[in-house]
Amino acid sequence: MRVFFDENINNSLKSFTICEDESKHIVRVLRMKEGQQLMLVNGKGESFTCTIIDAHPKRCQLSIDSIQKEEKPKYSIHIAIGPTKQLDRMEWFIEKATEIGVTEITLISCKNQERSKVKIERLRKRAISALKQSHRLFLPKINELTDVKKFISEHPNGLIAHCYEEPKEKFENSFQQNNCPILIGPEGDFTKEEIDFALENGYKTITLGENRLRTETAGLYVCMRAKLLTE
Repeated sequence: MRVFFDENINNSLKSFTICEDESKHIVRVLRMKEGQQLMLVNGKGESFTCTIIDAHPKRCQLSIDSIQKEEKPKYSIHIAIGPTKQLDRMEWFIEKATEIGVTEITLISCKNQERSKVKIERLRKRAISALKQSHRLFLPKINELTDVKKFISEHPNGLIAHCYEEPKEKFENSFQQNNCPILIGPEGDFTKEEIDFALENGYKTITLGENRLRTETAGLYVCMRAKLLTE
């Protein structure tokens, strides 16, 4: 069954008119007709089995046949990451992290990064696409670009990965399932000042292995490691 997304549907409704973008995809692209079934998710833990009752290309109307609800995960995987110069690499990270089960992503502004602006809505669309493809029911929260020191001050006691030579702890010995954000630096890495500020605010330095990883690869690596530790 094909999966579509609209964050406005909820379990109090008997019928629903889906948003224009998804209506166009359903009716004009896929040429679905009245009487055909589809699945609609809202990114909030609910999926709805629906039947098309009016195949209008701008306001496709659905009857809601059944509802499935999933409990919100008891863990949180919050990755704060410096955006890459090439945005498609960040989109790739968003897509794969969503498929794995990341719960929150914050883009952080650091001194050594090469990109100063990011279109969050573009990244959110990539996350929605990955949500539908992977049949997950919770859409990760994607936050606007935030100064790294401001983020650290508001989210103390996490983990930070960097390339400087100094003692580092293993990820599995340091990760906590809640209130443990993971900082991944930009392509130019964190500055020593940024690292020291994190350590002063309760962060622990972690190793991601002997080899250097690209920013987006490091982000996906910690996402996978964290997910494995929650299972």
